Amino acid sequence: MTRTLSDERLAEAAGVVPSERQLRWQEREFTAFVHFGMNTMTDREWGLGHEDPALFDPADVDVDQWMREIRAGGMRGVILTAKHHDGFCLWPSAHTSHTVAASPWRGGSGDLVRETAEAARRHDLAFGVYLSPWDRTEARYGSGRAYDDFFVAQLTELLTGYGPISTVWLDGANGEGPDGDVQLYDWDRYYEVVRRLQPDAVISVCGPDVRWCGNEAGHTRAEEWSVVPASLRDAERIASRSQRSDDGAFSRLVRSDEDDLGSRPALAETDDDLVWYPAEVNTSIRPGWFHHEGEDAQVRDAEELFEIYRRSVGGNSGFLLNIPPTRAGVFAAPDVAVLRRLGSLIGELSERDIAAAAAVTTGGEPAVLPTRDEPWFAEPGAVLRLTWPEAVEIDGVVLAEDIAHGQRIDEVVVDAVIDGGSRVELARAASIGYRRILDLPVVSVLALEVRVVSARGPVRISSVGALAPSIGRGPEAARGER
Repeated sequence: MTRTLSDERLAEAAGVVPSERQLRWQEREFTAFVHFGMNTMTDREWGLGHEDPALFDPADVDVDQWMREIRAGGMRGVILTAKHHDGFCLWPSAHTSHTVAASPWRGGSGDLVRETAEAARRHDLAFGVYLSPWDRTEARYGSGRAYDDFFVAQLTELLTGYGPISTVWLDGANGEGPDGDVQLYDWDRYYEVVRRLQPDAVISVCGPDVRWCGNEAGHTRAEEWSVVPASLRDAERIASRSQRSDDGAFSRLVRSDEDDLGSRPALAETDDDLVWYPAEVNTSIRPGWFHHEGEDAQVRDAEELFEIYRRSVGGNSGFLLNIPPTRAGVFAAPDVAVLRRLGSLIGELSERDIAAAAAVTTGGEPAVLPTRDEPWFAEPGAVLRLTWPEAVEIDGVVLAEDIAHGQRIDEVVVDAVIDGGSRVELARAASIGYRRILDLPVVSVLALEVRVVSARGPVRISSVGALAPSIGRGPEAARGER
């Protein structure tokens, strides 16, 4: 029997808002992941542990090159794999000998976490860290409290020695298998350490602030909600759906069993408390997460990554893109070329917005384009109209809610007035949230009307945009609605 969402439940959903740290994370939009370490040297994805530290000796580490190309790609932050599953630390941890201090790199006096953090600040990029809870070198792994003490000690080093940390990224990957060591992580203890030492940092994936989208392929849901049942925060549940073996197939695996997490019908089926838990889409520019020379011809092209950007950042999610440095310690030429092209495509989005050239009306009265400082306050049935002096071509509409006050739109429709004065429906969507890019076939319009059909409470629209087609794109290249 289908349950009906009560008015009280609807009001609860309307009242859920993000924390300040979650707002800052969402506004960063697009972040780089940098997988670099022992696996880079051994040409593996998952190291076995206990690798000889002498193997780590990159000849030409250039963290400023990383940051320049990350900025060129349109990203606003960077997360470094300070320690992957093999257990080798890119900083001189006092709690293990398996670190850069035991390597020949920088004469044993190097600290790649410090170099990366300082370079990120020089280039005005937020800096975050990935610290794998699974450690294939540490003998205490599987011992319970003793291993948690070790993990917390390393986490404390990273959170106290490297300035402001924007993100602590914790995953649930574990390839020990049914006969391997079992370590039940004390997630609450980890969270307490992060909150105490870096209160502005979001804790992502196996954490309460940012939700994993559920795959590493770059796949996005058609409707993404930030207000979802609190049970989705269960770290053990997340870990159970994470990678369990180093088989190479997981990076492109897409499940479809959780396509609807926050619609009215979905919320009606659970009595869980509701929380703000926004989605992050993570994928790699290459088939693997670490650099492998044999994959140099398999770098994703900029157009494919731009579509992921449009569906993630333009679909109420964040986008985390991995770019792995080479064994020498720099981004490879094919990756750099793609990043620069990607950054150009992202930059063109704002240049293609022609809404400012239109006359704006709401309720038939003159108005101005909404902004965060002057939002369009809309109730169900409200219409905002953009009218141009003459017909214009568009291939997309961009909408945004002021999510500091929640995610409230349940349904919105975009209609067009075309030559001859007839009206056609161009797009319809349920969720909007931080930003929603509605792709259209290329169409010539005299006016657009954005109509709020259904909402969970009073709505604040902070942006309405209309995208002119990109150069060289004609009707034959139209992607159609999403």
